Amino acid sequence: MARRRKSSMAEDLMDMVALLPWWAGVALALTSYWVLHAIATRPLPAAQSAQQIGQLATTAIWQGLATGGQYLLPVICLFGAAMSAVRRQQRRALFDRTSASSSADALQGMSWQQFELLVGEGFRRRGYAVKEVGGGGADGGVDLVLTKAGEKSFVQCKQWKAFKVSVSTVRELYGVMAAHGAAGGFVVTSGRFTQEATAFANGRNIRLIDGPALMQLLREARGKTEASSSHSDAPLPHVMAATARSNESAGITQTTAPAVSAHPHCPKCDKPMVRRVAKRGAAAGKAFWGCSDFSAGCRGTREIQGI
Repeated sequence: MARRRKSSMAEDLMDMVALLPWWAGVALALTSYWVLHAIATRPLPAAQSAQQIGQLATTAIWQGLATGGQYLLPVICLFGAAMSAVRRQQRRALFDRTSASSSADALQGMSWQQFELLVGEGFRRRGYAVKEVGGGGADGGVDLVLTKAGEKSFVQCKQWKAFKVSVSTVRELYGVMAAHGAAGGFVVTSGRFTQEATAFANGRNIRLIDGPALMQLLREARGKTEASSSHSDAPLPHVMAATARSNESAGITQTTAPAVSAHPHCPKCDKPMVRRVAKRGAAAGKAFWGCSDFSAGCRGTREIQGI
């Protein structure tokens, strides 16, 4: 998806502030004014030698920059905060309107920008911290970075109305995950996935979310807060079920790993284990059970059967 190029440093800074909560932008505006105003109003010392004259000239230049910056930088931060507040309202309105629909056709009438906002809000309401980065750059086309329970996941959004998402898109995301140590990944589309894409994702820590599965996620997340997500490491079973149903209707058969009913106990210390994902080595991207007392030095592991 094409992204417009920024034309100035001020726009870059404004966009960076807009990624933060609106109140953080306001706090940055106040802090920048206070710091720069203190520099701009600091009295200049009298020069007693040629060396001090040079230092005085440098100080005067910095004070001149601070004099203008004490007004310019806070204004940029305030505009970024306003953009953040507007985007927040847009995300909420878009989420409420789309999640209230009973058909995946509600996804077809929006732009790719709106689609990314919607997907981000859906994950945010599932308890993820969401960073909107936008694809098309050195990040390999990643649009969202999710963080939950200390683990990072990447999301690619594909607002395609007529074409199926191919296996090359899934392979690309898998490569970026391995390169940056992401625990998991999601490819989200308003359309469908090819059979090759589904086969490649099967058994790997990548979840393919098509139009019907996304609508299911949005409906289940509707009205929930981040605190209501109690199973932080569950791999969105409702999304996989909805994807399987939609694939079945499209004539695609996908083998799904059996569910694990309870977390096993560590073979070394008998403490409960948690689901983890290998981030490097030959098993990169594979899930396994790891001891919950890992931080204390226990390295007990178990295989997750069926993965």
